Amino acid sequence: MKKALLLLALTAASPALARDTVTKVKLADVLALPEAKEKLDGSVKFYLEGAKTPNVLKTLGSDTTNKKTNGVGKSDDYACKWAALSALIALQDGAKKNGANAVVHIVSYYKKVESKSATEIECHAGSFVTGVALKGDYATIAK
Repeated sequence: MKKALLLLALTAASPALARDTVTKVKLADVLALPEAKEKLDGSVKFYLEGAKTPNVLKTLGSDTTNKKTNGVGKSDDYACKWAALSALIALQDGAKKNGANAVVHIVSYYKKVESKSATEIECHAGSFVTGVALKGDYATIAK
């Protein structure tokens, strides 16, 4: 019996059961969420690396955000959009604190590995937790 319990415990703790599904979500889809319209006030614009960006007048530092959400009972797509929105909210708050009206050159930065796309954010969905990490530069852009 003890051997069976030990085997069960080792099997349950096995990394083979861990899930890390890479999902891409469109920035436009995240910004279109009803929650995004409530939590992002429009005073800060977001530009992914490679996207057409207005003239940057001044760069005001860079930042990284790593946001997670509970993925249990949620589709990977929905959980990823929610985690991405949380990351954008954090960047918006940082931009405001730094006097910026934009975050430019945004890249996905999961486990410190950059992934660039002009339209999509990379997300990692696990069995229980879904996460998005973003890195970008705070900037003042021409209006």
